[in-house]
Amino acid sequence: MMKNDPKAVVLLSGGIDSATTLAIAKDRGFDVYALSFRYGQRHVVELEAAKHIAQCKKVAKHLIIDIDLRRIGGSALTADIAVPKSRSMEQMGGNIPVTYVPARNTIFLSYALAWAEVIGACDIFIGVNALDYSGYPDCRPEYIAAYEQMANLATKAGVEGGQKLKIHVPLIQMSKSKIIQKGIELGVDYSLTHSCYDPLPSGEACGECDSCLLRLKGFSDAGVKDPIRYKRES
Repeated sequence: MMKNDPKAVVLLSGGIDSATTLAIAKDRGFDVYALSFRYGQRHVVELEAAKHIAQCKKVAKHLIIDIDLRRIGGSALTADIAVPKSRSMEQMGGNIPVTYVPARNTIFLSYALAWAEVIGACDIFIGVNALDYSGYPDCRPEYIAAYEQMANLATKAGVEGGQKLKIHVPLIQMSKSKIIQKGIELGVDYSLTHSCYDPLPSGEACGECDSCLLRLKGFSDAGVKDPIRYKRES
């Protein structure tokens, strides 16, 4: 029998949030088209994680698109700027950190929008979170609402009424621990994921950057051991 599940484009970085978001999309009955980016990030090892997650979850298709955001720079992830280490939760919640990549989610969502229009998908999933995040402006609910409105004005499908685009943000109001618990419930193998902004050449996580600290706190709060390897346990 031919499968008639609705299609969805899911942005997949290879981290906890995107892996859980992909699992949620699958659980809601979508045929998943996963989209990842090689954008010049120092933690490019995350793409290997994304590949493993996509294979494990048997997505319909997984695209990895090359964009050289190093040409623009302006971030500790794409330029010769030190990644902050050993910051407190209060410090993370202050000013927008240097790990913010200028307009990254806008760029990624634009590619997702284009692919969704081509494959006839009305749904895009992105794992942004407004609680346990590092102060990025493109993770806020008002940003997502504005982008969705723009997307429906900017596409042929939206204008002609053939596709009403919806951007799903299932994790937007969830703590990291709740995200992890939800993922475990849906069978996410977190040993496949990667979160570190400044990994060792071997691929091990540093355990000290903001992303590692938020991840470790999430697993601790969830009462679950983090299955990945760290340079040192924090």
